[in-house]
Amino acid sequence: MSETLRNSVKTLVKETFEGPPVPVKGSWFTNSEPNSGIFGVLEGISCDQASMSVHGTTLAAHTDHVRYHMWGTNEFLKKRKQPEMDWEKSWAIHSVDEQKWNRIQEGLRSEYLTLLESIDTIEWNEQLAIEALSSLAHSAYHLGAIRQMLKVVKV
Repeated sequence: MSETLRNSVKTLVKETFEGPPVPVKGSWFTNSEPNSGIFGVLEGISCDQASMSVHGTTLAAHTDHVRYHMWGTNEFLKKRKQPEMDWEKSWAIHSVDEQKWNRIQEGLRSEYLTLLESIDTIEWNEQLAIEALSSLAHSAYHLGAIRQMLKVVKV
């Protein structure tokens, strides 16, 4: 992967999770305010709010599902083969206490940092690039879903 493309992918992954760079000079697809990425959007969400059912799912489940998908991406990038994944289980979280909610968020941050490191260090081929870009698209989709759920949770 060219250095230009590598940096572009990192920029979009960072925007998905961290929001646009500060000072904000606009964004590529998130809101232009600081903390518009997944981490900022989830900041200050209590375990009770994360456990509130919205159309049959929770913020905790969405967050852990993104973490799980990103773990799968990181495993694929590292081992060059798809890990066995249980997608239904990735949606199984219905309620969390503060400790579990913090662990989910910390796990997501850890997988995010691993992905950023991989973007810089792996030998790219088409299959690995597609895997990384699909993780970006998947995470951006869930950022939108989480933002919509917050309209109900933060009432």
